[in-house]
Amino acid sequence: MLGDINSIATVAVRDLNQASRFYESILGLTPIAREGDQVVTYRTGDCALNVYVSTYAGTNLATSVTWNVGDRLASIVRSLRDKGVTFEHYDMPGMEREGDIHRCGELHVAWFKDPDGNIMNLVNG
Repeated sequence: MLGDINSIATVAVRDLNQASRFYESILGLTPIAREGDQVVTYRTGDCALNVYVSTYAGTNLATSVTWNVGDRLASIVRSLRDKGVTFEHYDMPGMEREGDIHRCGELHVAWFKDPDGNIMNLVNG
């Protein structure tokens, strides 16, 4: 039923202006719609990312958004680190870490948080 319909990732934030600076200046996303001071929608590839104001911002302890960056993973990690992004490091069974990139066989992943603590990741897959 929904398999052929694009989905939209949604991330809750406390301060839309601060979040907008992060998503636009650091991540390089382009806003495509804004609903007052409550919601900004960003283009990300062929999909969209809704960033909205909520008192529950940053309470999700799991990954909120994943970008499949292919073989550009290492260069994007370097670029984001140069812009001040701090990467998360997790101890997970079967994973080894090389710098900020976790590796499990062919799967390579790097996790970081937005200013509200929402967990995001970059994956080579």
